[in-house]
Amino acid sequence: MNIYKLLQLNRIIKNHRIKFFGLYILHKFNMRYLAVNLDPVLACNLRCKMCYFTDVDYVKTLKGQFKDKELNQIAKAIFHRALKLQIGCGTEPTLYKNLVKIVALGKAYNVPYISITTNANLLDEPKIKALLEAGLNEFTISLHGVTKSSYENFMKKANYEKFHAVFKIFANLKTKYKFKVRINYTFNKDNFYELSEFFQHFDGKSFDILQIRPIQKIGNTEYKNFDLDSIRDDYSPLIEEIRSNCKFHNIMLLAPSQIPKSGEVNASSFIFDYTFCYVSPNKFWKPNYNWKTQSFESFSKEIGWSKRIFSNIFTSKKALKALSNRLNYEVDFN
Repeated sequence: MNIYKLLQLNRIIKNHRIKFFGLYILHKFNMRYLAVNLDPVLACNLRCKMCYFTDVDYVKTLKGQFKDKELNQIAKAIFHRALKLQIGCGTEPTLYKNLVKIVALGKAYNVPYISITTNANLLDEPKIKALLEAGLNEFTISLHGVTKSSYENFMKKANYEKFHAVFKIFANLKTKYKFKVRINYTFNKDNFYELSEFFQHFDGKSFDILQIRPIQKIGNTEYKNFDLDSIRDDYSPLIEEIRSNCKFHNIMLLAPSQIPKSGEVNASSFIFDYTFCYVSPNKFWKPNYNWKTQSFESFSKEIGWSKRIFSNIFTSKKALKALSNRLNYEVDFN
């Protein structure tokens, strides 16, 4: 399954009523529509400046990991409704020792698309091979700097050489395995202009998708400059240059057409609030869901989930915008 074709379709269909009607049908007929985002361990090996892991007080609240026997319960509870399983949402999944088992469980429950979001610093060839052979479809790699100095400055405790070694492994393994590599680049005013050098540092054969996204405030982070006005006029020309390079290397570019202004809401994101399912050692989708004993279907009925989805068919965009908490920018596909 091509998950990116579905994202494109969601963006093409402008009418939110049609989207919610489709979602309602999928839910009522017990079909897959959830994007399950699973953090198996609440920890990270890096201290990236734009991440809440630089907030000492907040990190103290992030404790725990799933026990091995709980993985089977998680899979039974939710994987049969998952359209996509993303392992690693706000923490570093490669710190979890049973990572391969999670991928294998996703495959056993026929989840169409399985990805891992990681900073890649703990990956090596044996680990990558094990994940691919278990059924992994995509590695999504976090990146906050193109050059060594910028990368190691923003991604504290990371190693630039180790990071690039992983991409060399990706390039080699792509001749033997079918999988995708996606780079997620978060930019601010201090690491934006070096994007013009991107393909001088990264081999276009080692990855398939490049997402460029503006910084978002996600807590009391070490980096605190969220003002992008100084680079707003330069954004489009630089992105056009990157888009041209991506086309040359046959790479999909995911990027906003312009830097969003404060308060803007991405209309394409309305549906994601109803497909997003976050799972971690201290959270599981909705409050009061006893996932160890209760099925997704029975709890959905208990909270009137289908009625809530159905009601959105008749809800205005203005009202939905007030409720939305998704990322506030449109994404262009080249």
